[in-house]
Amino acid sequence: MASVTIYNQEKVSTGSIELPSSIFEVQVRPEIINLVVRSIRASKRSGTHSTKTRAFVSGGGAKPWKQKGTGRARAGSNRSPLWRGGAVIFGPSPRDYSFKVNKKVKALAMKMALSSRVEAQSLIVLDTIALPKISTKSFVEIVKRFELSTTLIVDAIDADTNTMLSLSSRNIPGVLYTTVDKLNVYEIIKHKHLVITQKAITALQERFAE
Repeated sequence: MASVTIYNQEKVSTGSIELPSSIFEVQVRPEIINLVVRSIRASKRSGTHSTKTRAFVSGGGAKPWKQKGTGRARAGSNRSPLWRGGAVIFGPSPRDYSFKVNKKVKALAMKMALSSRVEAQSLIVLDTIALPKISTKSFVEIVKRFELSTTLIVDAIDADTNTMLSLSSRNIPGVLYTTVDKLNVYEIIKHKHLVITQKAITALQERFAE
């Protein structure tokens, strides 16, 4: 098990914690993480792009000119894809980009992503995060104290605390506050640093024990 120092939000060491090796010391396989990240990003695509085929372009009911005798090429509709204002050939149509990834693969990718942050020494464990009131300024002070850039902060589920911290951090560039139940591989990989509370580590153990 990897031993990590625990800090309070004043950046004062309060002890250490042994991270469970089954979650934070998993061999990283980029292809597994890539598969899950592609799945997450694909599910976010709206897929509402659309073009009109000949069946949907208005007009074009009458034949522009007779079939023979004019010396011009044959034409059946002024809404042909060859004409200006006509239909589109093989254009995009609405579709669902999402694809299924097995639960075990998702769980494995999550463990790999967490392990990659331990390996890169960019994981910080806090005993807790608390603010007396909703305050972006106070949250910025915590971020600056730990000299963090792009940061994902993971906390345990607590409705009141989560709401307060979420509102306090949402306008800080490069900082994302989330809870264990909403944590995903893409956000872990996207952010350079991972800050996680002790309760969140316990929640992760319970989550992967199921």
